[in-house]
Amino acid sequence: MNDDILHLDPPAVWRHFYSLTMIPRPSKKEEKIREFIAGFGRNLGLETVVDDVGNVIIRKPATPGMENRLGVILQGHLDMVPQKNSDKVHDFERDPIETVVDGEWVRANGTTLGADNGMGVAAVMAVLESREVQHGPIEALFTSDEEAGMTGAMGLKGGLLKGEILMNLDSECEGELCIGCAGGLNGTMTFRYNEEAVAGDYVGFRISVTGLKGGHSGVDINLGRGNANKIMNRILYHCHRESGLLLASIEGGSLRNAIPRESFAHVVVPAAMASGFLDEFAVLAERIGSELSVVEPALKIEAVPAILPDMVIERSVFMQFMNAIYACPNGVMRMSCDMEGLVETSSNLAIVRSENGVITVKCLLRSSVDSARDDLAVMIQCVFDLAGADSLFDGGYPGWKPDPDSPILKSMLQVYKRKFGKVPGVEAIHAGLECGILGGTYPYLDMISFGPTICFPHSPDEKVEIASVGRFWEFLVETLGCVSGG
Repeated sequence: MNDDILHLDPPAVWRHFYSLTMIPRPSKKEEKIREFIAGFGRNLGLETVVDDVGNVIIRKPATPGMENRLGVILQGHLDMVPQKNSDKVHDFERDPIETVVDGEWVRANGTTLGADNGMGVAAVMAVLESREVQHGPIEALFTSDEEAGMTGAMGLKGGLLKGEILMNLDSECEGELCIGCAGGLNGTMTFRYNEEAVAGDYVGFRISVTGLKGGHSGVDINLGRGNANKIMNRILYHCHRESGLLLASIEGGSLRNAIPRESFAHVVVPAAMASGFLDEFAVLAERIGSELSVVEPALKIEAVPAILPDMVIERSVFMQFMNAIYACPNGVMRMSCDMEGLVETSSNLAIVRSENGVITVKCLLRSSVDSARDDLAVMIQCVFDLAGADSLFDGGYPGWKPDPDSPILKSMLQVYKRKFGKVPGVEAIHAGLECGILGGTYPYLDMISFGPTICFPHSPDEKVEIASVGRFWEFLVETLGCVSGG
């Protein structure tokens, strides 16, 4: 394995991040990383607790003379988003992440890097280990399953945490302090279908949509990137109308919180229409590629001959499915009226998959206004109701309402200005941070979120700026030494 990152500054943070890259930790598969972090705390002789939902809490006493300072909770999540390029052979449940130092950045070789939230976790580990960092009482909270449902934060019981300030280390723009985030809601829609025998003279094709950038369905939703599920459906719809295409199976997207990068469909076309289908397909592919050429220069839309399947999805359900996907809201719904440039409400049409007589469609709805999020859910449900599908909305979590008078915000603004000679930005983000959930369980917490600069999380293009990690670490250390006494 490439260990070049071990030679970067600050050495303690990169050393711990390297150790995290060695341990598989996709969401829902966190047993190894949980055991590793709990062992890390115990090996340091620190009080370590693993709760009923897999969160790890490690407590470190204050350094001498700082016992009366306010208790600080340093919080990050254990899991990472498992995404890879289609040509990359990688098992996220077994294989380590291959890191690459690429100029001023660190990235992975064909997969997500796990800087989200590995850099934050590594920084907390460095604080717990350090004998030089000055601080009041510290609690390190490592939550489970943040990326796939925030079940760790949701399951955290009241009374476990003792601190009064919560520093979430899961933001992705160094020099910005985050004081608010969007809430979210999962939507799952299902079509049940019978299969029909392929009767007559047909030929099979495999349609693929690949090469899209994807990205974080909150942070990147306003960038105008292509959605593989929407693109595939557009092709299926028009080729069905023009060439009699029928669908045998479909698989697009893999995670709710990642903009879908790839989609694959196995289809049949009447043999007499095959030439016309390929002509129509070529026109559509060129048109879509032209529309997205600036933002998606690597987009590939292909149709290649494939084995002729025995069965296809019944036509009536296929038509209802295509109509619903075409009409389903996707992307930015509304911009915030309170903060310039902030997305208020959005939807990500994340996953489309047919299997065993069921087509499953999964969306992730986000909004900083809970009522707007719920209204969007009704809109989507109405679309799928009209198409004869069943809808379920669950896993909702609240947003985090900004508090511009937060004491920790005011302290950190002063620390950053003193340390770096400029005032940091203050923002809210259109992504789900655990602060909203944790603040619901511990309403007295004074909360803030910050971190190094991470670009394109939730995609294989994910990268972290090396210099920003140093500034992030210095800012964290300086802040811990300056937090006011109680």
